[in-house]
Amino acid sequence: MQAVQDAVQGGSELFGQDLARLDALGGGVTAREIAQQPAVWPQIDALVTAQRAQIDAFLAPLLARPELRIVMAGAGTSAFIGECLAPGLLRQGRRADAVPTTDLVSGPDRYFQRGAPTLVVSFGRSGSSPESVAAVQLADQLVDDVYHLVITCNEEGQLYRMTQDRANALAILLPDATHDRGFAMTTSFTSMLLAAALALRVLAPGVGARVAPAATQVGERALPLLTQLVAQDFKRVVYLGSNELRGLAREASLKLLELTDGQVVAIHDSPLGFRHGPKTIVDDQTLVVVLLSNDPQARRYDLDLLRELRGDRRAGRVLALSAQGDAALDDDAFVFTGADAAQDLELALPFIVFCQGFAFLRSLSMGVRPDTPSMSGTVNRVVRGVTIYPFMSPVDSEAVHVPRG
Repeated sequence: MQAVQDAVQGGSELFGQDLARLDALGGGVTAREIAQQPAVWPQIDALVTAQRAQIDAFLAPLLARPELRIVMAGAGTSAFIGECLAPGLLRQGRRADAVPTTDLVSGPDRYFQRGAPTLVVSFGRSGSSPESVAAVQLADQLVDDVYHLVITCNEEGQLYRMTQDRANALAILLPDATHDRGFAMTTSFTSMLLAAALALRVLAPGVGARVAPAATQVGERALPLLTQLVAQDFKRVVYLGSNELRGLAREASLKLLELTDGQVVAIHDSPLGFRHGPKTIVDDQTLVVVLLSNDPQARRYDLDLLRELRGDRRAGRVLALSAQGDAALDDDAFVFTGADAAQDLELALPFIVFCQGFAFLRSLSMGVRPDTPSMSGTVNRVVRGVTIYPFMSPVDSEAVHVPRG
């Protein structure tokens, strides 16, 4: 990963600020982890390609089964990876569900189906969140024919360790550079998303290198816009995206909440869903960011709402992120050049880098330390204080006891 380190450390500035100053402000780690992503993605592509034979030996027989159910699981940001992936898998004709581990643990009999052969895809930066470990064990208890694909950034995590030497499990361990040391998941989110999309053949090999140039445009061209957005001091931010980009909108809103220590209200929705009540949040202190789809069907609805919001003249600002130029965008848009033919799941990568950059700079502007933004200390990088209770199956009355994390 030396190339990644060189790409980030080659200059003395990130986000227009001296690295030494960012370190002093408590944001140097997060700044580097956001900036390194375009250099990391080709490494993920190469890793999956190198492990292709092993991955296919495990997945191909499962994916050939039309009755296979795919459950994508994670907590917080890791759960949103599944939300981004599910539409693409469904489009392939697969039975795919994105279910947070936080739901799986509290109601496992509502989400696991004993008679349905199931592939549980678990995402975990640390791989040691109590709910993630419990979800694997509950799947083993409640599903007769179950398999596990673990995608994680931490070799020392419980998820990685517990799936070793098991015939029904495969772990894809990502490079150490993806194991974010900052509070917020940035590189880990995009890297696990990319690895899963490649492993499950939702995206074709080479995508890492294809989308990296679009993401580098955030650092090269978007800084003046990001600085302007921060200066406008919005108190509410809404992210809107369709299909694959709806899960991304959710992740963008969480990044802003996390990095501003909850001082900026951030929500997400789909463009069509936003009209059905949530639109009431819009006022003159609200920034609305529309993540425009490249899919012709979805894009028409996205553009309709964009025009509507601008015509309402209620929002403080309505910004579009797009990979295609369009007269309807007016001047208030950031267009990623060279990505006009990209699938929406590919667009998710450069789009989230823009949103991460905004959240990071907004955090600094408020005097929050992005690397450790929880001023109260009550929210932690790896969740603590979760008690996992035994589950008594109504079918076999066998309790599973999961040790506390």
